[in-house]
Amino acid sequence: MYFDPNRQEGRMEVICGSMFSGKTEELIRRVRRAIIAKQKVQVFKPSIDTRYHPTHVSSHNGDSHEALIVKSARELLENVEPDTQVIAIDEVQFFDDEIINVCNYLVEQGKRVICAGLDLDFRGEPFGPMPVLMAQAEQVDKLHAICVVCGGEASRTQRIIDGRPANYHDPVVVVGANELYEARCRKCHVVPGKPKWIPDEGLFSEK
Repeated sequence: MYFDPNRQEGRMEVICGSMFSGKTEELIRRVRRAIIAKQKVQVFKPSIDTRYHPTHVSSHNGDSHEALIVKSARELLENVEPDTQVIAIDEVQFFDDEIINVCNYLVEQGKRVICAGLDLDFRGEPFGPMPVLMAQAEQVDKLHAICVVCGGEASRTQRIIDGRPANYHDPVVVVGANELYEARCRKCHVVPGKPKWIPDEGLFSEK
């Protein structure tokens, strides 16, 4: 087997979980540690995320770090500088599937790529490119919030519209924060209209 002694080993890290679980906070923590280690870091976030601050990644607790806003995975790649060692991407679930190729390409170039995003959408189903990124990453950390209903460990994101749980057939992507979303556990997560599997029939039904 050919071994290149000059090749830098890259790695991919994925931070996932429900809303309010501290994903962005953990991303910022890792970014700051890399900066302390005197590594060159670039932080990116998708232009669709207009919450909190237009030019920073911001956590729900008010922590923030300057970021470059990009419209697509391709634009992100075009803005990575050659000597950058660490690339951090917040709200990665909002990118199209090309972000998977971009992340793997950067890792193959010897970069450390840190992705943070929702692993599940409001329906409790895998969100965008997250399942593939989680499967391909060297490290995956799933964080949990506190269920606002029972106080248990929350792994789901509940969307609320006019005081009621959003319907399964509502649009998947609706950007918001406390005014639209709550953290909930599996038991307290409610999605009207979601098809349910019927064991005896081997199919899904909305009944």
